[in-house]
Amino acid sequence: MSTTTQLLVRKDELSSTRVRTTDDPALAEGQVRLRIERFALTSNNITYAAFGESMNYWQFFPTGEDGWGCIPVWGFASVVQSLHPGVAVGERLYGYVPMASSVVLAPERLSAARLVDGAAHRAALPPVYNQYFRCASDPLYTADTEDLQALLRPLFITSWLIDDFFDDNDFFGARPGVALLSSASSKTAYGTAFQMHQREGIEVVGLTSAANKAFCESLGCYHRVLAYDELDQVAADVPCVYVDFAGNGALRRAIHTRFSLLRHDCVIGGTHVEQLAPAGTAKELPGPRAAFFFAPAQIKKRTEEWGPEGFGQRMARAWQGFIAKVAQPAVPWLTVEHHEGAEAVQAAYAQVLSGRGDPRIGHILSLSS
Repeated sequence: MSTTTQLLVRKDELSSTRVRTTDDPALAEGQVRLRIERFALTSNNITYAAFGESMNYWQFFPTGEDGWGCIPVWGFASVVQSLHPGVAVGERLYGYVPMASSVVLAPERLSAARLVDGAAHRAALPPVYNQYFRCASDPLYTADTEDLQALLRPLFITSWLIDDFFDDNDFFGARPGVALLSSASSKTAYGTAFQMHQREGIEVVGLTSAANKAFCESLGCYHRVLAYDELDQVAADVPCVYVDFAGNGALRRAIHTRFSLLRHDCVIGGTHVEQLAPAGTAKELPGPRAAFFFAPAQIKKRTEEWGPEGFGQRMARAWQGFIAKVAQPAVPWLTVEHHEGAEAVQAAYAQVLSGRGDPRIGHILSLSS
């Protein structure tokens, strides 16, 4: 009998993990079993865990154990068993998977390009996370860049949507003006900066730790990079928006207090897990109320306006421009490290959770033996 290995995380103490191996149940008619061959782990996945209860991320891959969750990640998998006539053994898919060696899907709404997991427990969750792209006909797929796709594709799509959201809203009256991006060394932040840097009238200012300042400057996608204690180098009366990738409550307070023309405070994630401050607790701060950005809502809006094909074409063009920059041979933005096996995966998770890793390193993990 085959088995599945999972990394489980305590929902109320993200540093507490354990590895669980269970026997695989028999498939029901219409189901397929995927062997998860590689998945990326980034600070974005830590955000999924940090907001797991409030934004339902724990519901995608329930563990059946109270208090323990399985963090969703993005990766590549191959079909190893199929009781679905439209999905062949050996087919390769890209999509949302658990930190595990395998997963069972119930494919429905199949097309040449994708399929959707129709499992009952995922029916009410955002559709964008339930889609799996069929690599053989995926326009964004190339076999030699799987690692970069796993690491950057879901993050860049979010980055592209954040930039589009702000442009769609004319930067909430802060154009011309400044876009302040916290956790500037994070992949979603610098993907957003890459896009915003192309907008007229917007100065993109990256905020980061002193240790990561040189890295952020080397990317060339920020007009300026400041350490967190250098916020006073931005004029207090400039129209600005804040794009918060850090979730640091003290930084939010400093920005709301300093900038009298702050037009929008957009909460993306929480890379500073130890300092997370829920957006709704900042009612006493001056300026606009912090608001979560929800990527699926912008996807829905633009798909309705541009049509699915138009949406896909625009996204593909942006992705190709970004990945060419990231993978440039002379100065690549990212170096991939592989971690295989339960102990290596636990260690990599602890490193990413700590937030002290080298921003130039991208972590690709595997629990498949």
